[in-house]
Amino acid sequence: MRLLFSIGAVLLTGMFAGGDVAGIAAPGPRFGSPGSEPPKIHPRRLAADRDAQTVDVELILAVDVSYSMDMDELAIQREGYAQAIQSKEFLQALKLGPNGRIAVTYFEWAASTDQKIIIPWRLIDGPETADAVAAEIMKTPIRRASRTSISGAINFAMPLFDEDPYRGLRRVIDISGDGPNNNGGPVTVARDAAIEKGIVINGLPIMVKEPSYSTMDIDNLDYYYEDCVTGGPGSFVITIKDRDKFKEAIRTKLLMEVAGRTPERPVMHVAEKEKEPRVSCMIGEKIWSDRWGR
Repeated sequence: MRLLFSIGAVLLTGMFAGGDVAGIAAPGPRFGSPGSEPPKIHPRRLAADRDAQTVDVELILAVDVSYSMDMDELAIQREGYAQAIQSKEFLQALKLGPNGRIAVTYFEWAASTDQKIIIPWRLIDGPETADAVAAEIMKTPIRRASRTSISGAINFAMPLFDEDPYRGLRRVIDISGDGPNNNGGPVTVARDAAIEKGIVINGLPIMVKEPSYSTMDIDNLDYYYEDCVTGGPGSFVITIKDRDKFKEAIRTKLLMEVAGRTPERPVMHVAEKEKEPRVSCMIGEKIWSDRWGR
């Protein structure tokens, strides 16, 4: 079931760095030499290594940098993620998870062939690792690019979980953006493929500007995200309608994702997937075709 929340108070989140425990090899033939056998590893050692690689959540932050986002919005978005990761609430939440750590990667996206990883997989387990990730987010120059392909972002994100050296109790893709899909394959196809893999998709629709003909903005972008983009057990949408609430919304969303919790405020259940979407899931493609004929 997916949930829709207005910006409100919540808590929680965390990440960790866990390394391999070095073993001491007994004298004997070098592994890989003729006639040698692979060294036997004690079951307890294997279990310890698995525990060291386990995180509470593998979280992919997929951030829209299309031209419909102005430079101020992009800067606030970056700052919002950096400050959320360093926040007292985040660090407190970090301690509450069963493992006390999460793995995170952050990439920016626009067209179906335009995705750029800003932060490869990193572990956060306390203030030092949180500060390091926040610094990485802030040091990369801000960029903008053409088109909006949410489907491209989801398709790019899915294989990243296979590259993560850590294994999470949950796998989450977080999509933030200010317009509907207008490039690449249908967003619902990408969404359904992710859900089939057990991946949860959450959404952060940005609605701080009035829709205009010069942009791809639409009315009810929150409905579009609820019905066409997000999915999976416990998935949710947090809508930003006030520029001053931008950073608060990012912090709220991030804490909920890391902690796997719901806010204390009243929750409104959104429409189920089987029901007819309230906004056409192909609206972005239609607008683009009507305006530019391709």
